Amino acid sequence: MMEDQTTATPELTLERINTPPAQTWNYLRANDITLTVPQLSRKGDVYFALPRLFEGIECGVGQEATAWVVSQAADARYVEVRAGERREEPIVVDVDADAGEVHDVGVMVRAGAEACVVVNVHGASDEQATSAALVRIIAERNATVRVLEFVAAGASQQHIESVGIQAASGARVVVQQYFLSTGTLVAGIATSLDGDHARIDHTCRYLVRGHEVADINHVVRQRGRNTRANVRESGVLDDHAKKALRATIDLVHGSSGSEGTELESVLMLSDDVTNKTVPTILCDEDDVSGNHGATIGPVGPEQFQYLCDRGLSRQEAEALYVRALLDEALIAAPTPEVRTCVLRHARTVLGDEVANDLVEGLGLNEEGA
Repeated sequence: MMEDQTTATPELTLERINTPPAQTWNYLRANDITLTVPQLSRKGDVYFALPRLFEGIECGVGQEATAWVVSQAADARYVEVRAGERREEPIVVDVDADAGEVHDVGVMVRAGAEACVVVNVHGASDEQATSAALVRIIAERNATVRVLEFVAAGASQQHIESVGIQAASGARVVVQQYFLSTGTLVAGIATSLDGDHARIDHTCRYLVRGHEVADINHVVRQRGRNTRANVRESGVLDDHAKKALRATIDLVHGSSGSEGTELESVLMLSDDVTNKTVPTILCDEDDVSGNHGATIGPVGPEQFQYLCDRGLSRQEAEALYVRALLDEALIAAPTPEVRTCVLRHARTVLGDEVANDLVEGLGLNEEGA
């Protein structure tokens, strides 16, 4: 008698993901990343698609990966915040990485409205899985949008995190990203400041340990006049971690009076980590200001000496930097569910004693409330 055999899930290779607008030399292998992902058939499914105007939004991971997410999402979700409304409840995109969930979300924030979008990616299984979140946001005139992203998935999982934002005149966008763990993370965000006086303030914090891989792509296109872009990235690499970050500020023709600044700080706690940092300024306008830079290296000897003089070992001193990152993520977490995920990861990285200190310091309970 023949044994039953489980049919393997078809796979697809996505090439040239997270490709920056201006590429560097190919031999550096810093231009993109290639992923093998499952390809589920949705034939016969009844699928709700987003309004067509969302199709024109540039997303950080690129067209091929965006098309894959759209094809694999069980459904699309559309949220609209009415003009002038101040929405108190956050728009939450909850991604179960253990289950390999794929989400496609479109958010329309009408003129003068305020909204907060939260992406919470969580998982703890040792099983291999691929999850994804695609979030496209349109911020109309004078709208205010805050985007909070938290990724804390298992070491055997891979996750695609993609965001695309269009900001009209006077719109204000604030983005805070906390990439804490996953086997392979591909995260891309593209923001287009289309209108005059539009602004984005973007911070990204990452912790990459073990044999994890983090591939990050940040693109800001400043099209309107007198726009402002402030992008700040910082993170910690340890063990055999691999990280690539491409950050591009594009000062498009017609963006006179605009200013764009990008700065990354990378702390390397091991000699075996691999770091690739590719900061880029593109400019097609005269009356603009563009700045970028990067600080990369281990903890300075003076800093270590200062901490050691106060009774800390080298390991304890390094743990302080990791604790500070997790502490910041915990403070920024807007819901008990997100705080629970961050706390669970803090226990894995720092141990129960330090995690309990974080809980007590913020006046929380074990559930993060």
